[in-house]
Amino acid sequence: MTWLAETAMLSHGIRRFLLLVLAGAVAALSIAPWFILPALFVTFPIWVWCLDGAERGRGWRRLFGPAFSIGFAFGWGYFTVAFHWLGAAFFVDGGAMLIVMPFAILALAALIAFFWGVASALAHLLWSNGAWRIVTLAVFVTIAEWARGHVLSGFPFDLLGYALTPTDEMMQLASVIGVYGLTLVAALLAMTPALIWPADGRSLSRRLLPFFIAIGVLAAQLGFGHNRLVGTTATERTDMAMRLVQPLVYEHADWGNADPVALIDRLLMLSEMQMSPDDKGLADITHLVWPESSLPFFLSSYPEALARIARMLPDGTTLLAGAPRQDYAPGSGEPSGPPFNAVLAIDTNGEIIASYDKSHLVPFGEFLPYQELFAKLGIKQFVPGAEGWSHGDARRRLMSLPGTPSFLTLICYEILFSGDLGDTANAQFLFNVTNDAWFDGSIGPAQHAHHARVRAVEEGMSLIRAANSGLTFATDPLGRITAELPPLQMAALDVRPHERLAGTVFSQVRHWPLLIALLLGLLGSLIAARARRR
Repeated sequence: MTWLAETAMLSHGIRRFLLLVLAGAVAALSIAPWFILPALFVTFPIWVWCLDGAERGRGWRRLFGPAFSIGFAFGWGYFTVAFHWLGAAFFVDGGAMLIVMPFAILALAALIAFFWGVASALAHLLWSNGAWRIVTLAVFVTIAEWARGHVLSGFPFDLLGYALTPTDEMMQLASVIGVYGLTLVAALLAMTPALIWPADGRSLSRRLLPFFIAIGVLAAQLGFGHNRLVGTTATERTDMAMRLVQPLVYEHADWGNADPVALIDRLLMLSEMQMSPDDKGLADITHLVWPESSLPFFLSSYPEALARIARMLPDGTTLLAGAPRQDYAPGSGEPSGPPFNAVLAIDTNGEIIASYDKSHLVPFGEFLPYQELFAKLGIKQFVPGAEGWSHGDARRRLMSLPGTPSFLTLICYEILFSGDLGDTANAQFLFNVTNDAWFDGSIGPAQHAHHARVRAVEEGMSLIRAANSGLTFATDPLGRITAELPPLQMAALDVRPHERLAGTVFSQVRHWPLLIALLLGLLGSLIAARARRR
């Protein structure tokens, strides 16, 4: 390790850049579904050592100079590996745009890596010689992760903090500090080996002390999680019984291939199937769930669909279906508003009694920013739907149907936004419908599902998740999976949500403790940097 530390400190130019890209790529092995946590402890010190040896530029090069390129290179390697699964979407639609796949992934990784580059540059401005320098870098990396989760609509996939959530036990700390708090802890712990090598005149025991403290923190995290799992009672609700359908609808990629009659036949068959000899079908089900994109057509193109649904649903059963929605002018039958990616609540009369329109859309996936420019370049959105979906009202995420406890409806990646899910104070559980079939065969669906489980832990609410091709499951308020379906299997699953917990620390104080910790870290960094200059 002494050799690696000295090599990192003395390297420069393309050699340093490639070393950091490789280190970042290895660091990405710490996130779902691999969770190789030691990868962080081996790679993040390289970032620190490279900043130790980085030359200080003048003028604008103090910000966008060597220190920026160090963080950018590390981030580029990290996000290329973390987001490589997005390339699976290019195989849809016959792979017409397959040739641009590697360039698109590298470009996206570079865009996200910009945040880490700025974090690295700002940290280097306040760099010090002692142990406080790893606090400085950890603080700015955390700020960068928060920024990429919020700026320009946000893309909070694979936040660094998820590396500390590989097990049910370790996941429980999210109930206190959330995933952004875990990000600060992960960055700080991972950098402690940088204080061991190279030797700086201190005894080995003193240099090893921060690393042993890091190991102790991880042990304490496990202990806290174990005690929380053992000491918390999760109770199933008796007023709801839900059937989740996993239909494997692939017509979402090309509405022109969708056969409404055949799709409704399949959905009705799966909904009414008897999964055991004593199964009563829908007789004991209060809510039937069809996931996002299960109906890849406007219901106006097949009016008989609502009638068929009404004939299927027993009295007291409501269908929650992922389908496009559009308002129509009374009497004319002409659209009077934009299209939405929605969840429709349909009662036993075949009437749509409530709906939620997805408010947090995926750039390039569900809408095209700077549409006129990209259209001229031949670039279009992945998800079909007129000229792009419109943003719904996030305040309508809370659904309160007759005879039903209120719940938060979150479509697809809306479940990713820690601390920004909606009216969690009045919701009893989280309801997430998604279509990850774009990324079948990749690690993307597993990552998405894991992130959703962490939201359940943060909020202290159970999660009901229905996915088109997997992963369909239910969790208790501690994030433990209580029932699930295998991926890529056409089937249905009966589940009950759990009573919500009294309230987690995170659900009550949100990011305020993290903000205070970051401010204290910045203050300490300013003091340490000033002392170094003296």
